[in-house]
Amino acid sequence: MQTPRRASGDGVTLAPSLAKEVITTGGAPSGFAGYSQAIRANGFVFVAGQPSIDPATGKIAETIQEQTRQCLRNIEAILEAAGCTIADVAQATVILDDESDFAGMNEEWGRWFTTDPRPDKGRSCRSARRGCASRSP
Repeated sequence: MQTPRRASGDGVTLAPSLAKEVITTGGAPSGFAGYSQAIRANGFVFVAGQPSIDPATGKIAETIQEQTRQCLRNIEAILEAAGCTIADVAQATVILDDESDFAGMNEEWGRWFTTDPRPDKGRSCRSARRGCASRSP
């Protein structure tokens, strides 16, 4: 095992290669384009972006609230496969097709994240069409 080394003068310590574990579940859509549903590394679980596809039917939800709910169901299933819960989420990024969907997404999001501090304080939201980013209040 290599010892950590310092990057050139900036005080950053680079760790040796970390063991990574692929997390999979049938409770969420399988990874598209070869990506994993999640990876565990160094005690953290990194969940890949999830579509609003119901894994049982293959159908996409219609309203933004239903789409948000399905995405979060998919994320919840992946987290459970990793031994975690929604309450363990510390940061999230939401990508909306249309920024006018923010209010509907945020309404459903609030039903899922009720612990304090709420993870939406560490959430960022981007519009896929505009490519712009905004931070949640």
